[in-house]
Amino acid sequence: MQLISYLVKHTQLPQQSIQNTVELLEEDCTVPFISRYRKEKTGNLDEVQIGAIVQFKTQFEALEKRKKTILKSIEEQEALTHELQLKIDQAEDLITLEDIYLPFKKKRKTKAETAKKKGLEPLAKIIMAQNQENIDDVASHYLSSDVKNEEEALEGARHIIAEWLNERIAIRNQIRNQLERSALITTKVISTKKETEKAQKYRDYFDWSEALKRCPSHRFLAILRAEKEGIIRVKIEIDADDMLSKIEARILKSNNSCTHHIKLALTDAYKRLLFPSLSNELLKKVKEKADDDAIKVFSKNLKQLLLAAPLGEKRILAIDPGFRTGCKVVCLSAQGDLEHNETIYPHAPQNKSTEALKKISSLCDAYKIEAIAIGNGTASRETEQLVKRIHFKNPIEIFVVSEAGASIYSASKIARDEFPNYDVTVRGSVSIGRRLADPLAELVKIDAKSIGVGQYQHDVDQHNLQTSLDKVVESCVNAVGVNINTASVSLLSYVSGIGPKLAENIISYRNKNGAFKDRNEIKKVPRLGAKAFEQGAAFLRIKDPKNPLDDSAVHPESYSIVQKIAEDKGKALSELIGNKKELQSIDLKAYCTPSIGLPTLKDIIDELEKPGLDRREKAKVFTFNQHIKTITDLQEGQLLPGIVNNITNFGCFVDIGIKESGLIHVSNLADTFVKDVNAHVSLHEQIIVKVLEVDVARKRIQLKLHK
Repeated sequence: MQLISYLVKHTQLPQQSIQNTVELLEEDCTVPFISRYRKEKTGNLDEVQIGAIVQFKTQFEALEKRKKTILKSIEEQEALTHELQLKIDQAEDLITLEDIYLPFKKKRKTKAETAKKKGLEPLAKIIMAQNQENIDDVASHYLSSDVKNEEEALEGARHIIAEWLNERIAIRNQIRNQLERSALITTKVISTKKETEKAQKYRDYFDWSEALKRCPSHRFLAILRAEKEGIIRVKIEIDADDMLSKIEARILKSNNSCTHHIKLALTDAYKRLLFPSLSNELLKKVKEKADDDAIKVFSKNLKQLLLAAPLGEKRILAIDPGFRTGCKVVCLSAQGDLEHNETIYPHAPQNKSTEALKKISSLCDAYKIEAIAIGNGTASRETEQLVKRIHFKNPIEIFVVSEAGASIYSASKIARDEFPNYDVTVRGSVSIGRRLADPLAELVKIDAKSIGVGQYQHDVDQHNLQTSLDKVVESCVNAVGVNINTASVSLLSYVSGIGPKLAENIISYRNKNGAFKDRNEIKKVPRLGAKAFEQGAAFLRIKDPKNPLDDSAVHPESYSIVQKIAEDKGKALSELIGNKKELQSIDLKAYCTPSIGLPTLKDIIDELEKPGLDRREKAKVFTFNQHIKTITDLQEGQLLPGIVNNITNFGCFVDIGIKESGLIHVSNLADTFVKDVNAHVSLHEQIIVKVLEVDVARKRIQLKLHK
């Protein structure tokens, strides 16, 4: 099967669009670049569709690589026939391919191999022919020094038959289909672990059974985690007698002395070879789907988190709150530079609240602070209430900011390189403040898995998770655009066509030569060639440039068209930009070229109407219920403000201002069936919830979305 036809079959996208997209990918074009600036070639495919082409292209290449390995192996065995090669060439998935290869796969010493060496394969063939009335008499002809009696001969023959049956594709597919339709997943607690504290969170699975095909991904991953931790045993079950009867109906042609031995061989093949192998295959398949579901949830959450509302370039005082060790306070410039740091001790055991109030007030005056960011960890509520007691001379907004992953950043090489002369506590406080100013710019410095906005992220395939999250970060960074004169190496490395090494070169050039003055200057960066410039230039922005297009998403390759439009309108470029009336009156068809059509021209006009505008909303202040400080303060029926801090397939978790987050189960998001949690809530959305149930012992809070 050819690549393009494979992609058409699996993506259902137009063949020409796929063909052109594959050509662009093979020219080392990135997904963000292709989706934004090559719409004419792709037929206006979006990032998701192009991502699907990339995924199935990778899948096809892996399949083709495996085919070559298998063909080589079979050729070396001198067993490759034209018919077999055709079957291998036509295989469209790895399972089918491996089934074809199974008879030729090099095996460790098996019972069947031992029997063949004893010369019992002809006897096995006679039994499978099913036309002997007295097979015991036939078996007597196969006795030798290695085969003492007829029963030993027949047992060896059955081992060979069992292997043959195991290798029959039709039988394997029959069992696969039955497993997929009716397999049960059952769990039993290990008696010695039942009463342990560790086991209690898995007590729902101490004696559990359900149809595997109906087991949701989050429950399946929870069961696997409980098994991994040694709390439960997990089994896959189907009706073995029914399955064997169906296979017998397929393979038995007569009822004679051979029949008994074929049935015995089939039972042996099923219990020893077929069921263990195919049930494990099914578990792997279900695990891959569960991983995929969990990774999709994580990716959606991460995208919402990265595109969360920034406060923008404001002078920020950031506080990493704490009790015994005090609150770490830093003052940041509008560009996020550290200007001052110290520690205050407003809470127990020191209780120096008066000193702390005076210090915060004086720092706000001295550094002209416009906003305060307080981490949401230990002592967060107490610190927030303290700060709100201060009467500031100028209006100052107070925000509570998620600390998730801040400790990972503060101990990282990135943080050490940024702040070599400060300890982890200062770096963590800086990260909290910068998150308020620009979540995207700060969070790209942290391993996405450490941010804590997924479900079972440590249980899924880590390579697939990392690949998916990297794509999300790349998509978000390029969707927003990057100020090349202020961006960190971490942020620049995600820009289309740039990567870590060129990002370092950009920073080195900037440090040596000062701020970039226009996009053309980017070409002077060492080792940043024409291809990297083509892929990345439009995503790199320059503030207050001579050419206003340098602070827009218009690609430099389209500057001449914009200049021509301005000339035809008899206006300077600066007069055209932002002039919605003039822009809407342009006949775009007049400016179409063989390479630039209406989709790109419409994008250009949209960008000229609002050049460089940040697509993200502005951060908003939020206040929790000040009377709710611990889980014991909660009562059923209360209505409380909260912030969605995690979304899963089974519901969403909500920060209501205490240590424990509450859960809105999917059934409590709406009065009708909820297919997608994201259709009802989004990460960091400010909502009102109703308390349904409080389990203090298990520290669980059940909530309902109040509308």
